[in-house]
Amino acid sequence: MDPAQEHPDNPFGMDTDCRNCSGLCDVRTNVVHGYGDVAADFMFVGGRPGPGADRTGVPFTGDEAGRRLQRILGELGFSHSPPDAAEPELDGAYLTYLTRCRHPDRGPTSEEVGTCDPYLTADLRMINPEIIIPVGELALREVAVEHTTRDADSLDVEACHATTIRGRGFELVPMRALDDQTDAQTAAFVEHVAESVLGRDYRQTKGRSGAHD
Repeated sequence: MDPAQEHPDNPFGMDTDCRNCSGLCDVRTNVVHGYGDVAADFMFVGGRPGPGADRTGVPFTGDEAGRRLQRILGELGFSHSPPDAAEPELDGAYLTYLTRCRHPDRGPTSEEVGTCDPYLTADLRMINPEIIIPVGELALREVAVEHTTRDADSLDVEACHATTIRGRGFELVPMRALDDQTDAQTAAFVEHVAESVLGRDYRQTKGRSGAHD
């Protein structure tokens, strides 16, 4: 394994006992920071940890939605572990969230997303991915505001699923929320990435801050 992969869980040493959001500190199980290959070209960004990730502390693990994403990673060659692995071995992919703590009864507030933004910004700067995969509507809208010229309100994750959107220095490949995906939609995403992203020189986009979407 590459030396950078020896400690893929929170590789940048971010605060594991963050107390910035009073509504989350006492209801979460774990603060779930980024995980994976620090030299990754592909960054998967969810809205918040699922119940499995809240329990395991590793993004997109421990529940059926996580297993679906891990199967996708395996089909694309990014994972060398079974879908139910607690600490999957990733190559070329990094997993993270807009917000790092889970409330069991509601989604994140706009204030919580803003409070957690420095963590995501740090992930992006240190990973410097070529492709960002926003997972779900919230992740797509928040990432689009920062990294495309598109009006976030014009982006619908159902319509954008398994397509490519040009951004500022990145490309976005949106994915429907894992809990909402059918097997056919998962297959369509895998096919799009395999043929239309991995099948061409996607690296040409990096650093082009003036790229058009």
